[in-house]
Parts: sequence; structure tokens; C-alpha cells
Amino acid sequence: MATVSRENIGLLNDKITVQVDKTDYLPSFEKALKNYSKQANIPGFRKGMVPVGMVKKMYGQSVFTEEVLRSVEKQLTDYMTNEKLEIFAQPLPLPENDAANLDVNNPTPYTFAFEVGLKPAVNTADLGTAKVKRYNVEITDKMINDEVERLQTRHGKMTDPEAVTGDDNVLNVTFIETDAAGNELEGGVKKDNSLLVKYFAEDFRKTLIGKKANDTVSLQLGKAFGETEKDWILNDLGLAKGQTADEKHFKLEITKVGLIEKAEFNEEFFNAALPGREIKSEADLRNAIKEDIQKYWDAQARNQIYDQLYHYLIDQTKMEFPEGFLKRWMETGGEKPKTSEEVAAEYPSFANSLKWTLIVDQLVKDNSIEVKQEDIREAAKAQLFSYMGSMGAPMDLDQPWVNDYVERMMKDRKFVEDTFHRIQTDKMFEAAEQKVAATDTPISQEAFVKMTEEHHHHH
Repeated sequence: MATVSRENIGLLNDKITVQVDKTDYLPSFEKALKNYSKQANIPGFRKGMVPVGMVKKMYGQSVFTEEVLRSVEKQLTDYMTNEKLEIFAQPLPLPENDAANLDVNNPTPYTFAFEVGLKPAVNTADLGTAKVKRYNVEITDKMINDEVERLQTRHGKMTDPEAVTGDDNVLNVTFIETDAAGNELEGGVKKDNSLLVKYFAEDFRKTLIGKKANDTVSLQLGKAFGETEKDWILNDLGLAKGQTADEKHFKLEITKVGLIEKAEFNEEFFNAALPGREIKSEADLRNAIKEDIQKYWDAQARNQIYDQLYHYLIDQTKMEFPEGFLKRWMETGGEKPKTSEEVAAEYPSFANSLKWTLIVDQLVKDNSIEVKQEDIREAAKAQLFSYMGSMGAPMDLDQPWVNDYVERMMKDRKFVEDTFHRIQTDKMFEAAEQKVAATDTPISQEAFVKMTEEHHHHH
């Protein structure tokens, strides 16, 4: 009869020893041999009539090894289940194990040992003491004006003036790389593009006024564009950022001059810009736009609260790990082996990820958070709505094909798993947010964006 014992060998690190007797594995071994004899195709014997002795001679050792190891694995799994062991990853076989010692001609008790890494008890930091800021982004007239102008431009009409007159002209151009003297470089960059005059740096725009189709202008990227627009142009031209790219010379060949006549404030424009919103006047439009901008920045501010909560929980929740076991598992337990140097470099991030997973699991349990099938279905429908909305399609999707789409997504295992974890995490953060007293903190859009960008850069 099999015996299983356990001893502690380190912090949250136990050794489990499994000893199986021949009565544990011989019956399944003999049964496996009989099955082999019924299925084996051996010249000189009819199928199903191969003597068990011959099968044992030919395949016995491999079948014997397989059955012993299967018996050991079953005993180990049953033990961990009965003891309710919460472990990381999978048990690691210890070096003392040697399957080569298994002998089909000498069935005896065999002993195998494994080490396991135990999950720590989790006591999450007290959210009631967390110092969290709720940023209130100020919605300015400029933000509203910019969005109104964007919508008027988007829904305006393109005209073909003879020459460039100002920032709102659209230019179809060809970038042609040249030397400093303006001679086209053989094998240099040559790329068509379309961009507004206002995308150029303010000083450079003056050189474009009055230009017509087939006119050319010489430029250097670092002088002709601001940082944001330059990065976009560099990416489009297939160039890496840096001083070398900034100093490259180009001939800008204008192939067409256009101008968008902005849409007028009328019912047709209101319906096109914000469909289904019952907009009747410019004042209604501006109020609706302000609401939309407010919702967007409120959502960004909420994400920022969640980020603060993440860091608070990670920093203030004390937790120990079986570091030695986890590093050994990282070396040998993944898809491909890692060197000790690779493990040392990756371990801090790996441990942080484990810690966060355990914190989320504990908060989900403490707050009785559930993700239901209907939650995932609604997420699939919302995903479809966002697709249709981005294409300017109506948002009323109460049609059979919508349900067909949802049913198809519910059969996509990756979608369901990813959506489950996302919804679970969102619900966990919502529950956590209710337990903190966030301080309302006014902030400008520019300061908020700079703060979040610096935070992402730091990470």
C-alpha cells in the first residue's frame, strides 16, 4: 500500500515523498500488457493473438515505467487534494529520483520525492488608510471649441482652391529625400502623404502660403515639424528617431491643394456629428460635447485611482514567497529552460505578478465578487457596439445577428477567459474604491496628461 509523507525544507517549501508498493502498480501494469497484446501488430501472429510474454519482452520495461510513474503521480495528486494544499505551479521532482532504477523483472517498492512551493496567507493592506487622489480635470472652453472645430472639419466639404491660404489647407505631398544642395538621393526615401498645413511648425508654415500644385519646398524634418507631428512623420517615412533623422533633407512636392469648408450649424450637421442626441442648436451641441469630454476624463481619473490602489496594495501588503523553489521552477518548469542569470533578472517582476494575483484573489473572495455568463455576454455586445460606433453606424443593434455575434464570441475560449479576468478585476477595483476616502484634486488636462505619461515612462 502506498505511503505519502511531507516535511518542511524551507520557507513555504515542503518535500513530499511518495512510496508505492508493487500492489499499487502491478494490477494496472498487467492490464496494460494485456491491452497491448490485443492491439499489437507483430509478424507471424494474428492481431489479438500475440502472447503476453512476448509483449512483455518487447514492451514490458517502458510500460512498467509508465505505470509506476502514473501510480506515483496519482498518489501525489490525491494527497495534495486531501490535504488541500495551495501550491504554486507544479511539484518539482527532486534530483534523487531516477526512473532508470525501475526494473520490470524486479517489482519492489519505489520511492519518489518532490518539492512544492506553498502559497502564503494573504492579509491585504487596509484600504481605509490609503491616501488616494481623485483628479478632477477642468473642462475648458478651448477643449470644447477644439472638439466643435474637429467635428465641423470632419463633416465639412472638400474644395480645391488654387493656392495655400492658411492652416486649414490640406496638402497632398510627396516627400523626396535629397542632399543638402537639393539633389534627389539615389535609393533615398520617397513617400506620399496627406496632411494639414497646421501640422507643420509655425515658422515653417509661412513658406507654404501661396504655394500651388506642382510647387516644391525644401525642408529638414527637425525644423519643419513639432515633436509630436515629427514622430508621426518619421514613423510614416520609416525613419528612426534621433538627430540624424532630424537633419535629413527633403524636397516636399505638392501634388494637390485642398481646403475643407467646415460644416454649418444646422440640423444635418447636428445629426451627423452626434446621432441620436436630439441636438437642436449650437448651445445644445456644446453642452453635449462638454458632457462627453467630462465622461472621458472622469473615466481617465477613475483609471488613475485604480493605479494608485494597485501601488498601495502592492507596496503595503506584506507577503513572503518560497523564493528558492520559484527560481528553480522558473529554470526548469517553463516551456524552455532558463539560465540562473535569466531567472535572477526576471524574478522581481515575476514575484510582483504573483503577489498581485494573490491580492486580487483575496479581494475577490473578501468581497464575494462574481462574474456571470451574462456579464461576459454584455461585454461581447459592448465590444460590437464600440466597433459599430467607430464606423459611424447606428447604435441600435437589437437584431438577431447581434445575438449570433455574441454566441460566436462565447465559444471563443481566449475571449471568454480574457473578458472574465478583465471584468473580475474591474469589479474588484470598484469594490476597493468604495473603501477609500479619495481627496478631490482639481487639475488641468495638460498637467494630468503629463503626470500619467511620466508615470508610464517610469514603469
